[in-house]
Amino acid sequence: MRRIPWSGLAVMAACLLAWEGWAFLRQDLAAYFPPASQVLLTLAQILGSGELVGHIGATLRRFAEGYTIAAAGAVTAGLCLGLWRRLYNAFEPLIELLRPMPSPATIPIAILFLGIGDEMKVAVTVYACSWPILLNTIDGVRSVDRVLVATAATFRLTPWERFWKVMLPAASPQIVTGLRVSLAIALILVTTAEMVVSDDGLGYYVLESQRTFQMPRMYAAVVALGVIGYALNRLFLALDGWAMAWHKGLTRKEEIL
Repeated sequence: MRRIPWSGLAVMAACLLAWEGWAFLRQDLAAYFPPASQVLLTLAQILGSGELVGHIGATLRRFAEGYTIAAAGAVTAGLCLGLWRRLYNAFEPLIELLRPMPSPATIPIAILFLGIGDEMKVAVTVYACSWPILLNTIDGVRSVDRVLVATAATFRLTPWERFWKVMLPAASPQIVTGLRVSLAIALILVTTAEMVVSDDGLGYYVLESQRTFQMPRMYAAVVALGVIGYALNRLFLALDGWAMAWHKGLTRKEEIL
């Protein structure tokens, strides 16, 4: 019972009640702003009928592909750039040029080279969510305490052992932070790309519902996206708590001391 976020649930219930009350008071906006009860009922209906399940599956498949590729590539590149200063100096201007570019602006370019299939949506997702992972990994490696590295050298650990037993564990908290930030970015970019050009996925479903003035369906799909994002974040936190238990226990001991 202690793990149930009662305060968060209370705030959520208050927001739904406010939504319901505002929709009831503004009858002039009924065509564009349905009450929360109608939206939740519509969500249950389209989930029960299977109408939304296929779109959710398409979005999650693209999300998983893009996020996995970005995580593997950005962590590897970040470790290399963090370990070798000359390599980082060579690529720093390119990184600082591309990093601030709005990710949705790359969608037209991706369409030109990759077409309108899943490859385009995955590529845009990879581009967007690679940057937080890459930059956090670089900073994590470069911020490792030099005393730890010197101690490892004193014990005559090989370069590989120093990397595996010292550098990577010390940098892992920041790497995990980058992975968590990119989780939401990946879902956002997949949905955005589906809105631009697609015939399935939650982004397509939201935009198509809006174009056909089926507002309860549109809001229901948006709510589904929010629930999916929340569930992905909770799953990530659970995996983080398991994989990084050693680090959390260490920092807790330091706080006690």
